[in-house]
Amino acid sequence: LRMSRGLGDVYKRQRRYRKKNRRKQNLKKLLMVLVIVFVFFGLELIVGWRSGVGAWMQEFQKPVVRQLDLSGISSPYAILIQAGSGKTVGDLNGEEQMYPASLTKMMTAIVAIEELKDLDQEITLTQEMFAGLYEQDATQAGFQPGETVRAIDLLYGVMLPSGAECCIALSYAIAGSEQGFVDLMNKKAEKLGMDGTHFCDSTGLHNPDHYSTAKDMAVLLQYALKNDTFREIAESPWHSTPGTNLHPDGITYYSTMFKNLSETSVTGGKILGGKTGFTNAAGSCLASFAEIEGVEYILVTAGAMDGGTPNITDAVTVYNRLGEAAQALK
Repeated sequence: LRMSRGLGDVYKRQRRYRKKNRRKQNLKKLLMVLVIVFVFFGLELIVGWRSGVGAWMQEFQKPVVRQLDLSGISSPYAILIQAGSGKTVGDLNGEEQMYPASLTKMMTAIVAIEELKDLDQEITLTQEMFAGLYEQDATQAGFQPGETVRAIDLLYGVMLPSGAECCIALSYAIAGSEQGFVDLMNKKAEKLGMDGTHFCDSTGLHNPDHYSTAKDMAVLLQYALKNDTFREIAESPWHSTPGTNLHPDGITYYSTMFKNLSETSVTGGKILGGKTGFTNAAGSCLASFAEIEGVEYILVTAGAMDGGTPNITDAVTVYNRLGEAAQALK
């Protein structure tokens, strides 16, 4: 009996020992796995952190101009902002009321892009859509009543040649009337905080109650450039449509900005795109964007009454001045 009990105790001790030993072995295996995981992911985190810090440092080290004098240009209204942060770099009566003329069409384009479900949707222009455009000598892209056109071609027509008939056609297709579409434009302006803006039409044809500010137009362009379709259109020097029922060979039209801009290169960078505007009351206007020493800026000028293309001249002057200031920071 004693021998039996002794053997039982030995067996129990051996079983406890084996169980304890298995726990140790399992713990060692777990620790090894944890070490491997830590080393692998730790290195990933370290590399990623260093990469992120490196990218941040690279961005931080870019020569960002904080303040620029805009005096001496033809335009009485102007504002220059950093496209990324929205911070104002230069201001010349930027919050004073002015007439935006065809800068209005930036709002027409971005609202249409956001409202359209299919950019390849076909839209037929009607005689009604041309009412008053010829009488007001409105700029047109070249489409005719009865012509069926893709929405994307109308969008290019809005932004590049500043086609009024394209604005009206999109307005009818999206909201049933131009006034219905203008309501969408004003709602978008309110949403973007464009407190100094009120639209009466989709084209920018003069109306005393159709007004904005250079600052509001800069806010609008900053927002619109986040949309890939809008940016692609705004950066295009020209666009050719496919054949239509009235133009079998299609239509090719050109950007009014690039057409008058002999050289896109400026000191330290390049003018990337923009939208012009003009009426007798508004003067020459331009909303443009450029990359200077790796930083993107937006410039809006309005109200220039000199002959020629003072809006283009002002933009080149300001961007060259900006480039010189950025290079001085290196």
